[in-house]
Amino acid sequence: MEVSLIAAQESRINGEIRAPKVRLIGVDGSQFGIFDNIDAQRIAEEQNLDLVEIAPNADPPVCRIMDYGKFKYEQAVKAKKARKNQTKIEIKEMKFRPKIDKGDYETKKGHVLRFLGKGNKVKITIMFRGREMAHPEQGLSILERLADDLKDQAVVEQQPKMEGRNMHMMVAPLPKDARKNASTEKQDKE
Repeated sequence: MEVSLIAAQESRINGEIRAPKVRLIGVDGSQFGIFDNIDAQRIAEEQNLDLVEIAPNADPPVCRIMDYGKFKYEQAVKAKKARKNQTKIEIKEMKFRPKIDKGDYETKKGHVLRFLGKGNKVKITIMFRGREMAHPEQGLSILERLADDLKDQAVVEQQPKMEGRNMHMMVAPLPKDARKNASTEKQDKE
């Protein structure tokens, strides 16, 4: 199955092109016009290049004269560069309790800020035990306070939601330009 998908993505070159007539494009991108397949291949061979079908569904199919090996190499380099520049976002988790002390809250908030600074999303969990389940509003108030404290650094991606004995909220870092704007506005107010 996977082999057929790869073959479908490959362009037909030289003798693999089946259409009797093709629209020919030169190396520099100039339009040559409509040629018989045999004549188009002869023109490509005279230039020591390949005839590559780039639009097989057009009527007639569009073919371009190019160095196919060089083209494939450049495509591979672009794909490798795109993978290199790709950022992987991790989801970190920070757990709180409904009766958290102020010092512990500040420490955990610092950890959340550190995770957000590295570009990670953070799942904040409030864990309820025993009779604490009777007061979910305490957990909600902690999450709301945390969201308010983080509004310059993060955006709430998933609102607080109760699942079993835990309440969850997801926060994601703001884009860098939005963070700069928020920090300059904060400095202007002071």
